[in-house]
Amino acid sequence: MEIVDFFETYHSLSADSRKMVNQLVQNKSYSKGEHLIRIGEIANSYYFLKKGLVAYYYISPEGDQVIKRFFTENSFVASTASIITQQPSIFAIEVLEDCEITVLPAHAFRELMLKNHDIAIFHINYLEKNWVVDKEPSEIFLKHETAKTRYIKWLDDNPTLLLRVKQHHIASALGITPTQLSRIRKELF
Repeated sequence: MEIVDFFETYHSLSADSRKMVNQLVQNKSYSKGEHLIRIGEIANSYYFLKKGLVAYYYISPEGDQVIKRFFTENSFVASTASIITQQPSIFAIEVLEDCEITVLPAHAFRELMLKNHDIAIFHINYLEKNWVVDKEPSEIFLKHETAKTRYIKWLDDNPTLLLRVKQHHIASALGITPTQLSRIRKELF
């Protein structure tokens, strides 16, 4: 899927807006192990995953990698707080599989949103769905359910990721140790 087609799943764009977005973007390839952004860097781009898998994570005070979320094909990912505040990111975005990514410069995109109502409406609709409607229930669920229940829900919500993500990454995303995950898996299977 192309980025403008993805935008239109949230709000239709005029032909001029489609053209302006397409003029801003650059398609790039990233290899497994590369970072789109590292902790401490100031984010300046949004990334649309055409192909591949990335992890969005932070480092806990104990020094552990804590995966907040995985992003797959047809996902829009960025260190949004860093983009907005122009402060160093507390998150990193790591490529877990070779990726084809459309890079959208944040400052230029913001300028487009200010000029093009349809692009601003896309962005509002996207943020409301992905960062409020979809995110709030999962955050509450993670705090109040057992590790086993969280894993079962994760499997239900992410059936295609099971074969794409290493077990220690799944454990990190669930907030448990790999040993705990191993015990849960033995219980279930």
